[in-house]
Parts: sequence; structure tokens; C-alpha cells
Amino acid sequence: MIELLVFDVDGTLTNGDITYSSSGEEFKTFNVNDGFAIVFWTKYLGKKAAIITGRESKIVEYRANELKIEYVYQNVKDKLEILDEILEKENLTYSQVAAIGDDLNDLKMLKKVALSFAPQNAMKLVKENVNVICEKSGGSGAAREMIEHILKEYNLEEEFINKWL
Repeated sequence: MIELLVFDVDGTLTNGDITYSSSGEEFKTFNVNDGFAIVFWTKYLGKKAAIITGRESKIVEYRANELKIEYVYQNVKDKLEILDEILEKENLTYSQVAAIGDDLNDLKMLKKVALSFAPQNAMKLVKENVNVICEKSGGSGAAREMIEHILKEYNLEEEFINKWL
């Protein structure tokens, strides 16, 4: 059973665009449907979520807090090393992890987890090395699609739907 979801940010939870104001303020756009599913995963199913990203941004910290994502690691060079730390803290194994990423710095981690995903806009090499290629792009519902895939695979889809009826 999947107990931990791991998300990259740029190109996965966002479309990969980074916009700057004239004063240097950074802007990113996140998808509300992704957030809705992540909150269901953590709050209603009691499972874990982590963000492991190669960049650093106050916006990522803000979004993670909003979604109650427990583990947030930014400016990471080796995502697998960080995942190992989380697994040790949570007493989990790779067989209990699903992850989504879109670029080369995600590959090592994606190859180790039980269930790996890439958004439609991921680079070709990443798509060739994951279990599931999402129909949706990053920032456009790929994380939601990932979670719905897992819920369906573990017969939790009805619980997700019934929570809102």
C-alpha cells in the first residue's frame, strides 16, 4: 500500500514557468484540483506527503503549509538521499512510496519508488522510466491524476467520492 507521496514542484505541481515582477518577486501558479486531492490524501486518509525540489522559493513553503504537507525540502541536489531520510523517519520502504517528477534530477528517485509518475510535459527520458505517464501536464492536474490513479488501484476511489456526497 502506498503511504507516502513525493512531489517535485516546477513542472509537476506547477507548469514550470517562473515569473518575476520588476522588483524580483517570484510567482508560480498551482492547480487547485491538485491541492484538493493532496489534502484528501493527508487529512482524510491520514497518509504522508512530501515536496522535494531542486529550487528554493518562499511560495513553495507557503503552498506546502496551506496543504499541510509535512515534509518540505528545497534546494535539493540529491532527491533520493532526502527520500531515504524521510523513509527512515517514517519507518517506510520504497515499496510504500509513489513519486512524480518531470526532469533529470527526479530520475534516480523515480526509479526506486514502487509507483512512479511523470506529467505529460515531462522530458522524454523521464517518461521512458516511469510506471505512469499522466494525461495532464504539471500545474494542470497531473498530481490529482496521480492520486486518483493510486486511489483506484487500491480501491479507495469510492471513499474519495463518497467523502463529498
